[in-house]
Amino acid sequence: MRTRHLPAAVRQVLVAVTLVLAAALGAGAAPAHAAAKPTVVLVHGAWADASSWTGVIERLQRAGYRVVAPPNPLRGLASDVAYLNAFLGTIPGPVVVAGHSYGGAVVTGAATGNPNVEALVYVNAFIPDAGDTIRTLVASAPGSALAVEPATVFDFAPFPGAPEGVVDVYLKPRVVIRSVAQDLPRRAAAALAATQRPIALNALAEPSGPPAWESVPAYAIVGTADRVIPLAGQLAMARRAGARITRLDASHVSLISRPGAVSRVIARAARRTAER
Repeated sequence: MRTRHLPAAVRQVLVAVTLVLAAALGAGAAPAHAAAKPTVVLVHGAWADASSWTGVIERLQRAGYRVVAPPNPLRGLASDVAYLNAFLGTIPGPVVVAGHSYGGAVVTGAATGNPNVEALVYVNAFIPDAGDTIRTLVASAPGSALAVEPATVFDFAPFPGAPEGVVDVYLKPRVVIRSVAQDLPRRAAAALAATQRPIALNALAEPSGPPAWESVPAYAIVGTADRVIPLAGQLAMARRAGARITRLDASHVSLISRPGAVSRVIARAARRTAER
């Protein structure tokens, strides 16, 4: 079209329309890998809080991921699952959910039925099937530091409004230092023991519901030096869930002692999610 003899105002409109069309066509031709990255949700375990994910969060954020680490109430498996399920329902778009230790049991139930959850990552975690409890899973493979007389590893404290027979459970400091975080500097492990959040006793005996891993791809990071969930137990659960397994020379708190390796597995799961 010859625009040389058109009024200046008309020429400006034509130029603007041309630029808008070009931008729209360019956006439509964007490659598949330019799709938005999934949101990463990190769920902490018992005797911990979301700060246990700090090293992992920093690395994933530097890689361009939106990361959220909501509090895990630690009041009971069913109520913790319901809490996280409601939280996940507020996140639009694809989601990758990672759970550490008891947090693995929580994400297993909370992600069930949520179409946005496209990958599960278990970090030194319990990966229950329907009907499993934390107690039965701890006892399923020999060698756990927790599979002993409870009074030798736990401290108990009442809390207001607790159901009859339910108390808060704390790990004795020596258990944290020697058997939970033994690959951290002693001062760091002692700080974890001092700042731990308790879990309600009933959470350890409540049965898990239908597992999300039946329909969602799973990844498992297993610690070869884990003294809470021994390697044999971690591998048995991961294989049952059909998870892609990564072994780390780490204690039960690999998310703290090996945050780079853990964040790389989560990012790998997220990339595969984006590619599907």
